[in-house]
Amino acid sequence: MQQIINFINPENRNWGTLKNLSYFTEQINEYSMSHDSVTINKTKFSEGLFGISLIAALAGFIFGFDTVVISGANLPIKELWNTSPWFHGFFIMSMALWGTVVGSIFGGTPTDKYGRKKVLIWIGLLFTASAIGSALAQDPYTFSFFRFIGGLGIGISSVAAPTYISEISTPSTRGRLGAMYQFNIVFGILMAFLSNYFLQGLGGENDWRWMLGIMVVPAGIYTLMVFGIPESPRWLISKKNDLAGARMIMEKLKIDDIDGVINSIQSQQESNKLSAGNFFNSKNSRVIWLAFMVAFFNQVSGINFILYYAPEILERAGLAAKESLFNSIAIGGTNLVFTFVGLYLIDRLGRKTLLLIGSVGYILSLAMVAWSFYAGATPSFLLSFLLLFIAAHAVGQGAVIWVFISEIFPNRVRALGQSFGASVHWVFAALITLITPVFLDKESGIFKDNPWPIFAFFAAMMVMQLVWVLTKMPETKGISLEQLEKDLIK
Repeated sequence: MQQIINFINPENRNWGTLKNLSYFTEQINEYSMSHDSVTINKTKFSEGLFGISLIAALAGFIFGFDTVVISGANLPIKELWNTSPWFHGFFIMSMALWGTVVGSIFGGTPTDKYGRKKVLIWIGLLFTASAIGSALAQDPYTFSFFRFIGGLGIGISSVAAPTYISEISTPSTRGRLGAMYQFNIVFGILMAFLSNYFLQGLGGENDWRWMLGIMVVPAGIYTLMVFGIPESPRWLISKKNDLAGARMIMEKLKIDDIDGVINSIQSQQESNKLSAGNFFNSKNSRVIWLAFMVAFFNQVSGINFILYYAPEILERAGLAAKESLFNSIAIGGTNLVFTFVGLYLIDRLGRKTLLLIGSVGYILSLAMVAWSFYAGATPSFLLSFLLLFIAAHAVGQGAVIWVFISEIFPNRVRALGQSFGASVHWVFAALITLITPVFLDKESGIFKDNPWPIFAFFAAMMVMQLVWVLTKMPETKGISLEQLEKDLIK
């Protein structure tokens, strides 16, 4: 584990630990009475870029956990409330995603207005409310409401957390620190699969309530921890003109050439007087299209389809229910292992190279999964290519998407740009999850007999992604945010 920490954080700074709860409570009280940029000297919990990035990225853990935990509750809830495929797809399986769409569309505004940190705190509260409410729900409508609340938290976190991390990191570490958000998503996914497996049968027919309610633990921990991080210095400069506060935070983080960084941020502000009202203009057209395409291809790879419906897909492949839930853990474990590979390579090979590698892996694996269903191959053969698909995603799109979107937009509209990219991602995720039961349902689905055309479609989409990456995607590795703005905003 120490080796993993070392390669993510080459400077190996100590980001501190919490000695006791009373000390932390005292720090929270002290923090809430002071300005973010002043209190950073008093709060010892999150010293160093790695520690601060890790805490902000923990929103990704809850994001991943909440996204996948529903897979264990999918079939029990369908049987409990006896819903139709369309009702189940919209109100049960995709309602959190519709909340995510709303959160990602509108999350940029409070992130810009109130600051990255305050929004990260509210995200934790939304996650906590969702966990409690959905676990205790007595009907599908109440359940859907609280899943929607959790989705709001996911959507806003996909705007605020990557934006925050990209703004406090350096060009040489931005890829790895930004990808910590994706690592936590993947870690949350694995923990959700493990949690579902071990909680199955614990509460009898109500085991799904335990699966959903357990999320209150990480949500509460995250909410407390995020109090100890500073505000983004770039936000303080660009939105509050607080040069002293931004300088104090940069000094604490040991940023090199602080004067040069501040001057660069200010010069870009002067040369690019953009506002929320004219985000969609010709100067931003290139980065808007880049964000749209990377988010679009992320979802038409089929990643959320496979993660949400993994147990059902594996059952259709011939595995028993308990066996399919256990093999879902193999999917989560593979995702975690290869996310480490992506973390290691993203600042070495670059974003474009990783997407090229991932595209080839996508095409091969999805084509073979489609063939496996079509030809009636053995479950183990099919599972091996599902795992290859997960590995390709983790190294490629999984490692790249949130880093890439967070770094291509100008400082003044970065939260709005992140909001746009995230909303595209989640709109397509919600649509795919909504219509999946219509195609996959074993009783009335269009492909109820054999789902191979679904995977063939995703494979064709990944051929298109490969062409796009080769012809349109720029490399952003090792370039400062201000220089990227000069290169991409014409």
